[in-house]
Amino acid sequence: MKTKNGIVVSASGDKTIVVRVDSYVKHALYEKRVLKSKKFYAHDENNSCKVGDQVKVVECRPISKMKRWTLVTA
Repeated sequence: MKTKNGIVVSASGDKTIVVRVDSYVKHALYEKRVLKSKKFYAHDENNSCKVGDQVKVVECRPISKMKRWTLVTA
């Protein structure tokens, strides 16, 4: 099971949150560390998260068109 840690950037949907996961990658030519972000849609059963919360999500079966993750800890 894959897990990711991130920050909630949107909680406007019903039982859905959007989590931004940041990672550093090395630039191919200049070898400088560059911040790269990716957004994941996650299922929040109790609508307990707010924008700015640090959360942990785990991969699950497809719940809707874009939701493939479930909230583990808020």
